[in-house]
This record gives sequence, structure tokens and C-alpha cells, in this order.
Amino acid sequence: MKVLYLYKDYYPVLGGVENYVRQLAEAMRERGHETEVLVTNTHWRGVREIIEGIPVTKTGRLLNLASAPVSLTMFSDLYRRLLSSAHRPDIIHLQFPYPTGELAWLSSRLLTLGGVARPKTVLTYHSDIVRQKRLLKLYSPFLGRVLKNVDTILATSPQYIASSPWLQNLADKCVVAPLGVNYERFANVQTDKVAALKAKYGAGQPLLLFAGRLRYYKGLQFLLQALPYISAACKLVVVGIGPMEAAWKAQATALGLNDRVFFVGEVGDDELPAYYQAADIFVLPACERSEAFGIVQLEAMAAGCPVISTELGTGTSYVNQSGVTGLVVPPSNPSALANALDQLLTNPNLRLQMAARAQQRIQTEFTIQQMTSRTEQVYQDLCRNSV
Repeated sequence: MKVLYLYKDYYPVLGGVENYVRQLAEAMRERGHETEVLVTNTHWRGVREIIEGIPVTKTGRLLNLASAPVSLTMFSDLYRRLLSSAHRPDIIHLQFPYPTGELAWLSSRLLTLGGVARPKTVLTYHSDIVRQKRLLKLYSPFLGRVLKNVDTILATSPQYIASSPWLQNLADKCVVAPLGVNYERFANVQTDKVAALKAKYGAGQPLLLFAGRLRYYKGLQFLLQALPYISAACKLVVVGIGPMEAAWKAQATALGLNDRVFFVGEVGDDELPAYYQAADIFVLPACERSEAFGIVQLEAMAAGCPVISTELGTGTSYVNQSGVTGLVVPPSNPSALANALDQLLTNPNLRLQMAARAQQRIQTEFTIQQMTSRTEQVYQDLCRNSV
């Protein structure tokens, strides 16, 4: 099969969706499929590259509109592919939300009026549009048409299908295909690095870990508010950068937490597994539905770390099962976070049991191989039904 992945950015730009597209493109090519990627460049000039064996077209970017790059040449590039029998994909795989890509695909359907064969289309629904409410008002008529006309919608959890106002009425065309993680990368113990991190940040106390982009919906402010009310001694390591970094550092200072909270910035891919392994508890205190899945939970669980997360009606509590792999608490609730942390910090045996069950859950449900196989099956079913 020829598969074209369409989104706004691709590696070396880093992000949850960018990593997902890269993992699928590379894994599908390893399975013998022809995969290509169509995204925007970080500036106005377009380029074509080969990245780890994957042909990547990056069209010129005119501007950013509500975090969505606008590129007119993305439209023309997609049209040229569809008009050429040699370059026409069997499958187009969209990533939502990205209005420019979705509109390019929607407008390309007009080419079928001239007799051009129409590829099957899969859309992975990563998240509702949560914060850009004005944009959603303008875009909602187009979004409805996109969701109605794609052949299959991939949802990352059953909870998101049930709770999303856009997916509830389209459940019959949704397939659950959770995200995956490289289990071996995070499970292989890095003894020396782990010991060094524990000594540097823990100083004999249990370590809490937060990792991710420092954005409004991550809810780190509530974890910081919870720390003074935790009766058990502990330290917190914060991995990541983002627009809320300065505000959250100032909050930690105002709360008198500078000796308990360590903002370490970005951590390289090679170093990240050791941070998860050094942690006694991983905390994802997300407060908005923008946290649709929480792939950092997968990484922590693969490393053998129990998780405390929040109930958002999204995939966060599908991944982390309360009482099994960790604990789930209400969002925006420092008191509930403090109580959950105390429960695990004072019970090392419970933490070990949850850590073992967390690793088992990753192995049985959330590997890259399983994610790829589920997606490949969708592709094959669509192509088979089109014959």
C-alpha cells in the first residue's frame, strides 16, 4: 500500500502527534508499505527531504493561525499527487486537529468529479479543539464535513469516543487504536544514571516526576499547590519547557518550594528513560481535555513507575487504571492530589505492585507494534473493501 501522512510538522520538530506520525511512517515502511509525509516547513520555502528513509515534503508556511500553520502550497501539492496515478496514495492519513490539512483534503475531493480515483482516508482524532473557541465556531461546519466524509476515524481511547461531542454520533465509524511506546527503550534499566539522578535530586527522599510541555492544560500549578500539604517527605523533578515555565517557577518560589522542586528543562532522548526509572511516582495533573491521552504515562509505566493522573473523561484514565497501575483523582484539586501522593509515598509495597502491573499493561496494550498492527488492519480493510 501507498500511505500518505498529512500533518503540520514532522521530525525534527518534537511533539506527541509528530512522534506518532513518525512512528507509524517508519513502522509501516518496515512492514513493506510505501509511506510518505506531507507537512509544512518552519519557514516560507518548501523542501523535500529523506528522513530515516521516509520521503518528507515540507511546504512553505505563510503564517500561524491559532497554532495552526497555513500553507497554500500544501493544497497544490496534494492535488498534484492525486492527479498522478504514479504518486496517488491508496490511503491518506490525517491528524486532527489541523484545519489546513483537513481543508486541503476536503477541497481535493472535488478532483473526483473529473474522474480521479479517490484514496481511502483515515483520520486520527487526537483531541477536541478546546481553547480556540472562536476558531471552532468558524471551523465547525467544515469539521462536520471532514468527519462525515473520512472513511474511518481512529480514536485513541473508548472514553474519548464517549465524551467528545464530535465523536459521540459517529461511534459507528470510529475504531479504537491507542498510542504506543517503545517498551524496551524505557524498561531497560540504566543503573548508574538512575543512581546519579536519585543522589542529585532525591538526597534520600522519594522522587516525584512531571514530564511534558509546560502548557496551561498540564495542570502543574495544582501539583505545586499540593506539595506543602503532603505529609510524607519528597522532592519533585519537572522535565520540559514551554510557555508556562516562568509562571510556574515563580509560583514554586512564592510557595517556598525552591529546595523541593527542580526544573531541569529539556532532557535528551537518551537520558529520559533514566528520569522515569529514578522516579518513585509519576504525576500527570492535567486539568483540561486538551490532555487527550497522555503518552508520558506510557513512558513512565514502561519504566516501572506508578502514575497519579486526573479524570478528564479522556484517555488519561484509560491508560492509568485507578487502583491497578496508579491512582486517578479529580482535576484541579490540590487536596486530592496530596492525599493520593501520601497514599503511595507511605506504602512502598503498593508502589511496587502498581509498577509491575503498569509494565504488564504496556506490554499487553500499548506497544508501537500493537499500535501499528491495529492501524495496518484498518488500512487493509479499507483497501480490500474498495476492490
